[in-house]
Order: sequence, then C-alpha cells, then structure tokens
Amino acid sequence: MINIRKSKDRGVANFGWLDSKHTFSFANYYNPTQMGFGALRVINEDKILGGAGFDTHGHKNMEIVSYVIEGALAHKDSTGVSSVIWPGDIQRMTAGTGVEHSEYNHEKTSTSHFLQIWIHPKVKDLPPSYEQKSFSEKLSTGELILVASKDGRDDSVTVQQDVDIYALKSSLKGKIEKVVGKESKVWIQVIRGALSINNLTLESGDGASIEGISDLHLNWSAPVELLMFEFV
Repeated sequence: MINIRKSKDRGVANFGWLDSKHTFSFANYYNPTQMGFGALRVINEDKILGGAGFDTHGHKNMEIVSYVIEGALAHKDSTGVSSVIWPGDIQRMTAGTGVEHSEYNHEKTSTSHFLQIWIHPKVKDLPPSYEQKSFSEKLSTGELILVASKDGRDDSVTVQQDVDIYALKSSLKGKIEKVVGKESKVWIQVIRGALSINNLTLESGDGASIEGISDLHLNWSAPVELLMFEFV
C-alpha cells in the first residue's frame, strides 16, 4: 500500500525569518492523523533568511538528522561541536540524555534551505553525540546512496534506530529498481522535482508511506532530489 502525503496538505509556519512546512504534527501545527510514521516523527522543510536562525534550545531522546538543500547551516551544541553543514552533507545528532544546540543560516545575505528530521531512538538516555559526513561525490553519480544506517555501514552516519536512509540527487532522467524487506516500512520524501513510484506520481514536497510492497520502481524524466527511509 502506498499513501501519498501531498505538499499542499502540510502544516505551515511563517515567522518572517523562518518559512517552515511540517509533514507531521509539530509545534503549533497539530493533526491527529499525522503524528509520524513509525519511528519517523518529524520532517520539516525549513527556509531561513540570511543571518537568522534558531537560538540555543534543548532536545532529549531524539535522533536529529539535518540535510541541507541550498545554502549552509551553522551548528553549535553543548557537547562542544561547532560546524557548518553544506549541501551534500548529512548531520546526525543523538540528543540522548539531553543536549542544547543552536542552528543559524551561515550565509548573511541569502536564504538557507534544509530538511530537519527527527527519529525516535531505539534506546533512550544514550550519551549525546554528533556525526557529520559529506556525500557530495557519491550523490553526483545520480544513484540511490546510503547516507545513514543503524550500523554505519558503507561509511554512512550511524542512527540509533533500525533504519536505512538513502539520498538521491539526479540531474538527468533515470530509473531505479529497489527491493525492500516485506516487513519494512518505507517513507519517501521528494525534495525537488517529480517522479513516479510504482506508477504513482509524487512532486516536490510530497511524501509517500509504503507498506507491504517489496519491489519499488522509481522513474523520473527531469532532475530530482529525494530522501528514502527504510525502517527494518
């Protein structure tokens, strides 16, 4: 079964400096039918004006993944990490027993555009930790690239949950046949462009939950970018 979550149906928050679209219930947006998908709790598509950002705030017992689409994101946290996240990077922060962090647009005059993703951890109260890797070179191939996993295989970042996260960024038309486990719960989030999944069309900002289907057929005729989550 494939259920499509249309971009236009997402929650919206606009504070001037921040324009955010919420796939699932978040902050002031509440929809009892959209509380997440399995362990996947938040997918926010955020656009932050130059020099603006989120002041220091706390998180606990959540895996937080950031994926920058355009611009750059400056990160600081209470573990002592200070970094800049660029397009093609994957950042993973395990909040665990508690961490405080801030996120600002690293660019002073242009908008930064990124996805903020929260995943419930498999084990609570872990020590806070941070990991960031660049996948720009791999993503330039236009293939489905493993960027995060429960075991950190293939040089992916490690997420404290039974999930494999793939990224695809293609500048040409293409197609991919992907086999997933029969019991897997899959979420595909389209970042830019459009594609079909088993003959169902998804456009920019759309998401799709997939259950009970092992063979996935992805086809696109123009540039496309997406993330795919397989909870196993």
